[in-house]
Amino acid sequence: MVFIRDTRQSLMAAVYLVNTLPGVDDEDRLQTLDDLDSYLEVNPYTGVIRRDAAELDALRGIRHRLRGLWDADRESAVPLVNEMLADGPALPRLVKHGTYDWHIHATADDDPLATRVLVEAAMAFVDVIRADEYDRVRVCSADDCNSVYIDYSRNGSKRYCDEGNCGNRMNVNAYRARRARESV
Repeated sequence: MVFIRDTRQSLMAAVYLVNTLPGVDDEDRLQTLDDLDSYLEVNPYTGVIRRDAAELDALRGIRHRLRGLWDADRESAVPLVNEMLADGPALPRLVKHGTYDWHIHATADDDPLATRVLVEAAMAFVDVIRADEYDRVRVCSADDCNSVYIDYSRNGSKRYCDEGNCGNRMNVNAYRARRARESV
């Protein structure tokens, strides 16, 4: 599935943020200001960024709301997205800056970072919902992983996240199981 650049960036930023939640290993990967810097290095945002404990706490606070989008289907995601947009409050406008051509910002540049992340993710999910591509919003199929991802493959066949080599691990497990059955 092809989404425009800013939609894809917002989806990737949401995936990254959700995947910092404690998972199978119970490790929270967004605890320190260094973790926040790592997030911002991979997912750059324009506007005011304070890089302080309050901003870190606010980002940590929106992760479960974003995770709820992966627990929903297309219909039940709509009220979640609308609530996120209202909380912004979202006021979409076209902007052009740096090397980026025209794209949408839905909040003011001086709004808190967590608000901007939440609203931009909601705007990206608007595109996913409108394109009827919600079946690409997925949780990893590995039996020992709770990571989320968006399936961008052409045929929508991706089953595993990119967080921990889940696809390779599950393929090796399946191979070993087949070999064990064959040797009996």
